[in-house]
Amino acid sequence: MEEVDIYTDGACSGNPGPGGWGAILRSGPHEKEIFGGEPATTNNRMELLAVIRALEALKRPVAARVHTDSQYVQKGISEWIHGWKARGWKTASKEPVKNADLWRALDEAASRHQVKWLWVRGHNGHPENERADALARRGVDAVRKSGAAVDC
Repeated sequence: MEEVDIYTDGACSGNPGPGGWGAILRSGPHEKEIFGGEPATTNNRMELLAVIRALEALKRPVAARVHTDSQYVQKGISEWIHGWKARGWKTASKEPVKNADLWRALDEAASRHQVKWLWVRGHNGHPENERADALARRGVDAVRKSGAAVDC
């Protein structure tokens, strides 16, 4: 099975505000950068959307290593989601899960692949994390220029 490393990040100017997401997909010597954004969103939504869009960009099932600086994403998909699903998308305190639409989409996108979820410290000199952050900021800029959601 092909192995792919995915590096993701999300950004938001204001929370909520215009936001962007970015991802780098790397398989051997091949690499692809993708980014996008939304005009009125939150940082957590952009962190989730970065991973969703990256997994959706894969044309066939792969063994993916997703590198994220978001503990919200890493812990949410590898730990918390099991309880949310068992409780009908409610938290332990019976509140609706925030961003449930994106958690469902991420769960579906990840189910097509063998995914290992890796947390990296953000803004700590990790080259691919810095590049993913720059892509996410490009997404914010693109949204500000167009006034609408973008996918690049």
